[in-house]
Amino acid sequence: MQGKTYDIAIIGGGIVGTSTAIALQNTGKFSVIVLEAENKLAAHQTGNNSGVIHSGLYYKPGSLKASNCVLGRQLMYKFCEDNNIKFERCGKIVVATNKEEIAALEDLEKKGKANGLKGVKRLSKEELNEHEPYVNGIDALLVPETGIVDYTEVTNTYAKIIQLHGGEIKTNSRFFSLSKDGNAHVLETESGEIKAKFLVNCAGLRSDKVAKLCGVDPQLQIVPFRGEYYKIKKEKEYLVKNLIYPVPDPRFPFLGVHFTRMIKGGVEAGPNAVLAFKREGYSHKEFSLQDVSQLFFYAGFWKMASKYYKMGIGEFHRSLSKKAFVKALQKLLPEITIDDIAPGGAGVRAQALEPDGKLVDDFRIVEAYKMIHVLNAPSPAATASISIGQTIAEKIIAAQN
Repeated sequence: MQGKTYDIAIIGGGIVGTSTAIALQNTGKFSVIVLEAENKLAAHQTGNNSGVIHSGLYYKPGSLKASNCVLGRQLMYKFCEDNNIKFERCGKIVVATNKEEIAALEDLEKKGKANGLKGVKRLSKEELNEHEPYVNGIDALLVPETGIVDYTEVTNTYAKIIQLHGGEIKTNSRFFSLSKDGNAHVLETESGEIKAKFLVNCAGLRSDKVAKLCGVDPQLQIVPFRGEYYKIKKEKEYLVKNLIYPVPDPRFPFLGVHFTRMIKGGVEAGPNAVLAFKREGYSHKEFSLQDVSQLFFYAGFWKMASKYYKMGIGEFHRSLSKKAFVKALQKLLPEITIDDIAPGGAGVRAQALEPDGKLVDDFRIVEAYKMIHVLNAPSPAATASISIGQTIAEKIIAAQN
């Protein structure tokens, strides 16, 4: 086979795929190509989230999420400063609305301090209302290192850097299959054959499928959860100063409906977490028989469903009923009414699910022969993207030795 052989081919042009390309280029050792299925970068998880730079508050000390988020947050702020990307280190408040939530709030405080967060502070009801006058709460946690940014802008800046340093990016290049040519991989894509010595799978919502096409058993399946947002109308934006979060349910890797001031203006409320019937299913109308069949024939799905069906029913109810969604919001912000919000956007979270029905809580990065597969990298992967990219680059260098 003729043509160029790249050192590294990266499948997936989201924030993790592009940050990995930069980290590999920074070693000075590798030629890199990034392959994106859609007609633009950051088309899915990266470009459809609330733009929060997470602090590292929620994650188990010592976990990949904790270590990569804390380092990644610091690197993200520096990257934005160095590249004139607008951001704010605005802080957020996590609010306990009843006595039953105080123990979980205390646990978050301990995790945050164990993960090295600075300035984390408990707030009394009076102090809480100094920060957020319209919030209902009896106790709260101030997390000053949290911020906001536009991750699509970050990803597009990553892309410019990749290309400036000789890397290539191909959109409309969905990956179909893998074969061998001597010691190199041959990737069959929508834009033609690509030859590379090493492959990195950062395919997000399709990462498990890509792994299987590469002959790797992912030992999990991606389940798409759609998060739907409402926008607070302009005349009621004064109700939210910065970021307001509930105390999350420790059983789930979701943070609950919250309020987020956006870097480009406006305030979002949400998201919920409903099962999507297509991997890229951003509305109720989108349906894929193939995706649903794979889900329903997966034993892990039914084990999860039997355990959490009550929560799932509640999420679907909020998805279909604006009144129910507002009721959930009023737990934090009693003054908000059904007339104060309008439909916003939606995102789909690629959540890995194990065969025993367990939702994978940490990042999952799996190595195979001349391959690395990023099989679970939902939030806070955008915050942690530079750190994740560096981690993958280190693994590839180690694999060469």
